[in-house]
Order: sequence, then C-alpha cells, then structure tokens
Amino acid sequence: QVQLVESGGGLVQPGGSLTLSCAASGSTFKNKPMTWYRQAPGKEREVVAFILSSGDSTYVDSVKGRFTISRDNAKNTVYLQINSPKPEDTALYYCNVRVKQTQYWGQGTQVTVSS
Repeated sequence: QVQLVESGGGLVQPGGSLTLSCAASGSTFKNKPMTWYRQAPGKEREVVAFILSSGDSTYVDSVKGRFTISRDNAKNTVYLQINSPKPEDTALYYCNVRVKQTQYWGQGTQVTVSS
C-alpha cells in the first residue's frame, strides 16, 4: 500500500528557511513525478512544485526563486526547501504521487510564517 509521510513543518520567521520532507513507501517511485501542494485556510489546494524522474522541476510563479524541490530516489524521499518564506506561504503542505491511475496524498505538514 502506498504511503506518503510529510514532515519538517513548523513556525518560521519571514526571511528564514525550512525544509519539508515526504517519505514514500509501498511502490517504486524513482520513475514517477512527485508533487508538493499546499492549502491555505479558506483557499483551494494549489500545486507548489513538481519534479520529474529526470530531476527537472517546475514551480508556481509565487515561489520561484525561493523554493527548491529535490528528490533522493535511493531514500524514496522528496524535499521542498523553503527560503525567504512570506506570510502568504502559510499553509498545510502535502505531497502527492500517482500510481496506476490512483492519486495518493500524505497527511500534510503545517507551515506557519510569522514573526
């Protein structure tokens, strides 16, 4: 059974940094795109970034230059490094993978940006 477990969230000051992790299990992930989403209170879930098996990545405009997605296929883990966070980055962050036509989600990790 596919499982995704996010960690690394917390309270961070504007201009600080934080690294989120998503550990995957239950399938082979090295050849699958992995995606980070987020959902802020009262807003719809949005894609933050995704990374292909090749390592190529794409970001939503609002985080370009500040967030970095990466993956360690040996550890079945995808990361999201958050630099220079802003209060509007406050959200519940989820990772996502599709395996055989089924979307899988973790439970999310909360990121709160506040001074």
